[in-house]
Amino acid sequence: MSTDALPEAVTHVAGELAELPATVAVALGGSRATGTHRPDSDWDLGLYYRGSRCRLDPEQVRRLGYPGQVSELGDWGPIVHGGGWLTVDGTHVDVLFRDLDTVEHWHEQARHGHFEVMTQTGYLAGAPTYLPVGELAIGHRLFGELPEVTFPEALAETAPRAWWGQAEMALLFAQGYADLGDGACCTGMLVRAVLCSAHARMAARREWVLNEKYLVDRAELAHTRPLLTQPGTTSDELAATVTAASRALGIHPGATR
Repeated sequence: MSTDALPEAVTHVAGELAELPATVAVALGGSRATGTHRPDSDWDLGLYYRGSRCRLDPEQVRRLGYPGQVSELGDWGPIVHGGGWLTVDGTHVDVLFRDLDTVEHWHEQARHGHFEVMTQTGYLAGAPTYLPVGELAIGHRLFGELPEVTFPEALAETAPRAWWGQAEMALLFAQGYADLGDGACCTGMLVRAVLCSAHARMAARREWVLNEKYLVDRAELAHTRPLLTQPGTTSDELAATVTAASRALGIHPGATR
């Protein structure tokens, strides 16, 4: 992608990031890369480095002098492991740190149908290790070189089964919390069931999921929203909602002990 198509502020900061000692590539990502952005959407820039060669020093990003916040490596979690929220001449730019060694390892696992779901800040159902691989697939390289990837066929076979299994177990726990009259935990498990079902549908369609924003809509599960916003307050009402969610998702709670 030519930087000519970017705002001057974004082009400028991308060029500065590309000059950092550890940087191997800078890519435009997020909604700006997929064309699903709003007029007020931020600009996401993936800053790729190889930890095996030169570890990224976040202080060097801070020294660029832009207002905002820059994290340390690992502060945000294991998948999205760090970055910064910067304001560049009035333009909001999100910088996402990416160790290309790690991303390529996760890509190799995904090619064989293997992945993990990890607890990640900002993700309710967790983040799969193939998420950064999807960023490579949809991103637009601005500086440096990056591998080209497609959705692995093996992953399209294994990921839906794994996500459906997680959805079934979430419904099982939702039913247990409904029996206790615990509306908060029941609702949380219902949300998890819907999001895991959405992941399953997207993986079966060989479509990358980078975050949970609008995931329910993308997976054509918007009809479950009323169940999540008004699940009820009594045990009977909550149990009825769990049953309705099971029908809406086309799955049944996991087997009891």
